[in-house]
Amino acid sequence: MSKTIKFHKYQGTGNDFVITSDIYEISTSQIVKLCDRKFGIGADGLIVMQKSDKTDFDMMYYNADGTESFCGNGSRCAVMHAKHLGWIQNACTFNSNDGEHTAEVTDDEVRLKMHDVDMVLVEDEGFILNTGSPHYVAYTEELELLDIITAAHTIRYNDTFADTGINVNYIEARNGILHIRTYERGVEDETLSCGTGATAAAIAHYIEKESTQKKYSQKLQTQGGALTVTFEKKSRSFENIFLCGPAVRVFEGEITL
Repeated sequence: MSKTIKFHKYQGTGNDFVITSDIYEISTSQIVKLCDRKFGIGADGLIVMQKSDKTDFDMMYYNADGTESFCGNGSRCAVMHAKHLGWIQNACTFNSNDGEHTAEVTDDEVRLKMHDVDMVLVEDEGFILNTGSPHYVAYTEELELLDIITAAHTIRYNDTFADTGINVNYIEARNGILHIRTYERGVEDETLSCGTGATAAAIAHYIEKESTQKKYSQKLQTQGGALTVTFEKKSRSFENIFLCGPAVRVFEGEITL
């Protein structure tokens, strides 16, 4: 039986999402249809939300291929949408794919608290860490000229990561700003921005430059805009990690599934 749902389209530094609270259980084929840029609305992922008795709201994030994941930029957009709906004021607690998070809204920006990171694998060519989603981070030169699809495929589809997948980030530091491009699993393409990728890149950069700062802030420039990641370095972990940046409502409409 078909169902007509109301949706909202949001973007966070060019990472774009379809958000709905009209339906919570959804099939893979429906997710793929909604995210298809030619036959659907078009998005990097789908967010389904509902009010909760335990937190302000629950949200589930799905990549464009229907797989589940935590999404930093998607979560920031969900928080902004919850404010738009009147579910929250300027601060909230919500439950997502990887558990509970808190966030704050200031004007058009959302400051999202990420989970602690206590394991970073440092390899000859890059860093591997999980910031809610698994990421591989590597440095490169002339980032804008990089053939990221070809480069990322050698990592995303190698014997280690082919089955579960990994997001692949390339970074270049210039004038104190970390420039980043990301290839996302589940989208299987470059996206204009990735919040968990930006978080992973900031931590990797901290380690690479052997920083001794206990409280650290890193500005990042994605293909779609600017993000800031802050955290505290403890003896064996990175804690109080915040992902900060804009979350913008683009348009709304209805679609029949």
